[in-house]
Amino acid sequence: MTAKKKIVFCDFDGTITVNDNIVAIIKHFQPEGWEELVNKTISTEISIKEGVGSLFRLLPTSMKEEVVQFGISNARIREGFAEFVQFCKDNDIEFYVTSGGIDFFVYPILARYEIAEDHIYCNKSDFSGERIEILWPHPCDEHCSNDCGMCKPTIMRQFSEEQYERIIIGDSVTDFEGAKLADQVFSRSHLTEKCRELSIAHTEFATFYDIIEAMKQKG
Repeated sequence: MTAKKKIVFCDFDGTITVNDNIVAIIKHFQPEGWEELVNKTISTEISIKEGVGSLFRLLPTSMKEEVVQFGISNARIREGFAEFVQFCKDNDIEFYVTSGGIDFFVYPILARYEIAEDHIYCNKSDFSGERIEILWPHPCDEHCSNDCGMCKPTIMRQFSEEQYERIIIGDSVTDFEGAKLADQVFSRSHLTEKCRELSIAHTEFATFYDIIEAMKQKG
């Protein structure tokens, strides 16, 4: 029997980065009405797609340069990430970034790690109108009705469980549907709480060095 090929689906905000960039951008510029929208999104009263789209719509496109610069400069990369990307390359493990983040900060931040753009899934931005619009090129398939915006389970389903050992790395409720499909889950923060709640096997991590060690031990 041929061994399954390992494939990693890694979240960006709060996972690759230490902080959540979307919330940080909105908190920094504090457009009127932002707090209620953030609370409704986090509590899942409204969908991720509706919440994030509405939050950025509060910002005028005249602020593009400031918003983009803050988004890039504010991000702090979690310890061991560069080494983990290299570990995946050295061990022939396919590595994908599956991010609910936005292209204007995700691509520039990840550029130094030489990850192919077709291995980075994220939302896109449109600065052509009066307000910032978020575009959603990776919507839910017929198996998901969560209005995810950037649907991680839909992407994972493109890689069959018969051929791939699917590994997910994440920190939030947006990673939970993907965790249900995964063979192995590396979690922190809200994702850990959700996995405990529904008895999904998971390994907690603080840095990417923890994940490297765990994957080495598992073989």
